Amino acid sequence: MQMTTLADSQGLEISHEGHHTRLKWHRLRKRVADPLFSAEVMAEGFATGASMELDLRVRGDGGFVVLHDEELEGETTGRGPIAAKTAADLRNVRMRDGARPLILSEDLADMMQATHPAALLQFDMKDDYEAVGPRGIEHLAVHFGDITASVIVSGGSLDLIVAVKEKLPHLMRGIDPTDKLYDIRQASGWRAAEMTLRADLRGPTEPDTIYLHWQLILDAAKDGLDLIGLCRDEGKRVDAWTFTLKDPEAGFSQEEWRGFSTLMALKPDQVTTDEAPATERAWRRRMTG
Repeated sequence: MQMTTLADSQGLEISHEGHHTRLKWHRLRKRVADPLFSAEVMAEGFATGASMELDLRVRGDGGFVVLHDEELEGETTGRGPIAAKTAADLRNVRMRDGARPLILSEDLADMMQATHPAALLQFDMKDDYEAVGPRGIEHLAVHFGDITASVIVSGGSLDLIVAVKEKLPHLMRGIDPTDKLYDIRQASGWRAAEMTLRADLRGPTEPDTIYLHWQLILDAAKDGLDLIGLCRDEGKRVDAWTFTLKDPEAGFSQEEWRGFSTLMALKPDQVTTDEAPATERAWRRRMTG
């Protein structure tokens, strides 16, 4: 993927010391006030060249729906596990905020026919390969095999990402080893975590992007381990997730600024946030005094 310098003041990127860091819209929200997984915000992102993320849950018929939770109750008017539902079951279910219809994977494919060349959409797979299976991978191939928009498929399940690579090699791939690295660091220290990360970077998923919790990045840097630099040396991009201002209008608190400015000095390729325009504005205010 070619990194493009994008128009400013749209919550698209931050420039610092010659480095451009994209601001990714978390769960299709440009700002916290936006509804969760908004088709309208996604359309805006496609038109302006935004980097965006959505979550996918596998359905009982092998397709997917844009939701985060395993159960329908939390985010929608429906009930029960998503893995037991078909597309027909979900057509009359609505999001709790705004009574909007759910976005099914079939709908998503139609929405992606026309996009800005710089737009990037991350499919964050919330199920593992055992749940998705060959039928789910085949569904992705049928509906996204010929997609021209830039898509990156990510997840914590390495087996799933390998399966995506084999069936849809033209799609970019991302892995998120954050939980594993936290556990290894706590049990065995940073050296063991570093070795594990290096193995994943060189492993069979052949990832384009590594998704790391921003606090993990800062904790490692404090102890002398530059996780972003390590990934970059292996030819990988890093997305630091998820930094969201507590008060978007006021901008950075002193504590937030210490953390965010330290993160930016490490030059991540992307930062995931629920407040992209506010983060860009707050950065500009700080940098201009």
